[in-house]
Amino acid sequence: MSGAGKIWRVGVAGLGTVGAGLLAFLAEKPDFAPAGGRVVVSGVSARSRSRPRPFDISNLPWFDDPVALATSPDVDLFVELIGGSDGPAKAAVEAALNAGKPVVTANKALIAEHGAELADLAEARGVPLLFEAAVMGGVPAVKMVREALVGEEIKSIAGILNGTCNYILTEMESTGRSFAEVLGEAQRLGYAEADPTMDVGGFDAAHKISILAALAFGCAPNFAAAEIEGIEQVDLLDIRMAKDLGYRIKLVASAERSADGVLVRVHPSLAPLNHPLAQAGGALNALFIEGTRIGRIFVQGPGAGAGPTAAAVAADIADVMAAAVRPVFQAPAASLKPFDPIDPSKMMGRAYLRFLVKDEPGVIAAVSETLAEAGVSIESFLQKPTEGAQGVPIVLTTHAVAESVLTAAVERIAGLPAVLDRPHLLRIARI
Repeated sequence: MSGAGKIWRVGVAGLGTVGAGLLAFLAEKPDFAPAGGRVVVSGVSARSRSRPRPFDISNLPWFDDPVALATSPDVDLFVELIGGSDGPAKAAVEAALNAGKPVVTANKALIAEHGAELADLAEARGVPLLFEAAVMGGVPAVKMVREALVGEEIKSIAGILNGTCNYILTEMESTGRSFAEVLGEAQRLGYAEADPTMDVGGFDAAHKISILAALAFGCAPNFAAAEIEGIEQVDLLDIRMAKDLGYRIKLVASAERSADGVLVRVHPSLAPLNHPLAQAGGALNALFIEGTRIGRIFVQGPGAGAGPTAAAVAADIADVMAAAVRPVFQAPAASLKPFDPIDPSKMMGRAYLRFLVKDEPGVIAAVSETLAEAGVSIESFLQKPTEGAQGVPIVLTTHAVAESVLTAAVERIAGLPAVLDRPHLLRIARI
């Protein structure tokens, strides 16, 4: 299917930021692929034809239905940039694969939730299904795990996979503004959607880490097993207190493999100030990969945006043009099984705890004794009265302890008469 003189007719469904970026890229460099050949856009589809766009589409064949575009005889390769795990995106991708057409997508929700069945369909039809742009935008994280590290035994992956959350946390720290204020600014600047739940709720990062876990550990994506917590409850006080203790709060997505199974989780976590994850600010993404032979690899770069993500889509198109053949994930789809999830309550880890207490004698002793009785050992302690606060915030970090023990201790402390508000628990990143 490859060749220097071949014309590849590409249908593009979804003309948002990435779609417009891809059209601009292909118009400028239609012969970009190293294997030769030329790309022409032979059809487009989106929810609105008349919506203002930075790229002129008036000369391109228009399809109201992305499924019709996917199955058009004038399309050799289908690019899905609609988004969403179901609905038109899934229907169009399935239609293209059933028609024996290669598919390139940036849709992390689709791959995280339906990746195994789509991989089975693609391999049964003998066509590629590629999704480099679904994770970390222009950073080639998918290719690194699926191709460059195919012979490695990866033990863990952890990083910052959502630029919106990273931007919000960075701005809260640097400006002293609240979560709500910075979120509003992020929406005005286009960093966050009108409904930001997918980003700030941690679901976007969970989709991405579920994909990376599947590639790294040779299993099917298992998004339903991911443990997810967003940044909505991260308070400016926690950001300040964490920094006083030598940490910075980041939304960390991680996947760890052990003899018991795999743990995939997304949590606001404390990273030491001198750690590369703590130093990745703004909308940057960053990722650690740890293997038995390679040790640790660190990559960082733009995780979203028209240019970086369109470049990732184009790289997948180039792979299709070069007739690259490999399983969609690390192993043939017929052999893929969801990983066995680990019970997170049994995991050992360190934690940050904040309590708002009455300013009276004996309170600190009561908290310390309750923790000691539960089997939680205190590593560091900070008491910092805050002007205008109803009580006194006290913060401590713990030595490694099972999560079940820690949560039980927090529940007991929440019931102490001197505690004014529910204790706030954040994990210290295992990086």
